[in-house]
Amino acid sequence: MRAKAKSTRKRSLTGIRVLVGRARHQAGSLSGELRRLGAQVLEIPFIEIRKPTSFRPLDSALKNLDSYDWLILTSVNGVDAMWKRLAKLRIQKNGRSRLRVAAIGPATKKSIEQRGWEVDVVPKEYVAESVVRSLKGKVKGRRVLLVRAKVARDVIPRELRKAGAHVDVIEAYETVVPETSRRRLQAALKNPAKSPHVVTFTSSSTVKNFVQLLGTGHKPTLLDRIQTASIGPVTSATLRELGLPVDIAAREFSIPGLVTAIVDVISTRRPSST
Repeated sequence: MRAKAKSTRKRSLTGIRVLVGRARHQAGSLSGELRRLGAQVLEIPFIEIRKPTSFRPLDSALKNLDSYDWLILTSVNGVDAMWKRLAKLRIQKNGRSRLRVAAIGPATKKSIEQRGWEVDVVPKEYVAESVVRSLKGKVKGRRVLLVRAKVARDVIPRELRKAGAHVDVIEAYETVVPETSRRRLQAALKNPAKSPHVVTFTSSSTVKNFVQLLGTGHKPTLLDRIQTASIGPVTSATLRELGLPVDIAAREFSIPGLVTAIVDVISTRRPSST
């Protein structure tokens, strides 16, 4: 019984402080899982989601949705933004439409299905390169609509165009640095008694904005005792490009995969007295 209790304690995050930097409206799923495992969660958003400068390109594409063969959505934010415009324009998907849908991962798939649409393709790995591998044999001569953030990697449109697709890339939202987080972040990291043991990164944007919020001159001293946790290879590459380590890396590129990776690493490094 005692051995089982000790094992359970080691697999928990009790006493571990974790900083979650997702946008405020999205932090709940990650924070909830971490709290369920006993972690103390501090939420300071590294990104803020804003409307695009103009909805005109998105609205135009949605009004002609039935002219596309494929719709690709790469985030829950993209799904949310697109459906708000569909509702605003009172557009419904034609039941006879040839449109097929690809989602980059399970969270995006779930968000689409909750709105009553079927998802035809979800890649094995939840990154742009895997989306390309899943679709490149299906899109020659086809019209593809990619709905995404204002600033994003060009892997999908570039590679699908090489495969013979006609790709329209439409901005549905943009991510910006939430300036209100700057003082909170710097204060949290400067206090050894309250600073996080782990900082989570769920996209390249969260990494870039974190560094910007941190400010010049703070990085080496504030992060030497903190572990970084990355959701996937693109996020990890951005961490390394900006001079930050990747201490924890998810094997499955999703929120549950990130939580599992944090638990796995913490459980092996936790002092025996904890």
